[in-house]
Amino acid sequence: MIKLFNVTKNYRKHTAVSDLTLTVPQGEIYGFLGPNGAGKTTTIRMVAGALAPSFGSIFLGGFDLAKKPKEAKTLLGYIPDRPFLYEKLSGWEFLNFTADLYKVPPKVAEGRAKEQLEIFELWDWRDELIENYSHGMKQRLIMAGALLPGPKILVVDEPMVGLDPRGAKLVMDIFKRLAREENVAIFISTHTMSLASRLCDRIGIISHGVLTAEGTEEELKHHSGVKEGDLEDLFLELTTREDGNNLAGPTAPKEEKDKG
Repeated sequence: MIKLFNVTKNYRKHTAVSDLTLTVPQGEIYGFLGPNGAGKTTTIRMVAGALAPSFGSIFLGGFDLAKKPKEAKTLLGYIPDRPFLYEKLSGWEFLNFTADLYKVPPKVAEGRAKEQLEIFELWDWRDELIENYSHGMKQRLIMAGALLPGPKILVVDEPMVGLDPRGAKLVMDIFKRLAREENVAIFISTHTMSLASRLCDRIGIISHGVLTAEGTEEELKHHSGVKEGDLEDLFLELTTREDGNNLAGPTAPKEEKDKG
């Protein structure tokens, strides 16, 4: 589970993220939307442990990321929007290198590397140098590397960048399987409205560093008064209103609602 409590990130006089509180339970796919400069990537980097918040707390699987970073990051798979790869390695070598970093036993790593290369349709390219991969293939390889250790939490920044329609569908199917069958909590930042609409269980919309709306697509439409149109129309309405703060109000994850 991912939990953010009153998370704020300041850069000198600029506040990139302000007092952000949200929860992503296991088995949920949470879409994080916002215009350019709204604070999405800053939030993603804080959740991934690549950037420390100025204030507030982040918990991954019950571990405080600031106090127990090793334990928290052991649960985490991170897929950045601009992945770095060692291009003089082959795809097979890269996955085994990743397994070493996570201390996955060699015999287990070999089986998982083969599985991920097959899932992401890269098996036939396993011995090719990464420098010869297309952008979409590199994106799929970095996803394979993030999933190889078997994370219970997956944090993804713009997952469909560089993917063709076949690759995009493949990735969406993989994310759905991870959430539904393996109970992985998935936190996705994206500009792709169709992806968020088709994939995500709940959606949070951030604008000027503030979480302005949160809920299912139907809940967002109900609370915002946008009855017609798709998620793109809803997004434009919520991010351009001058009184846009807390239009839909943060809503509890499904299982938390069911308790009350």
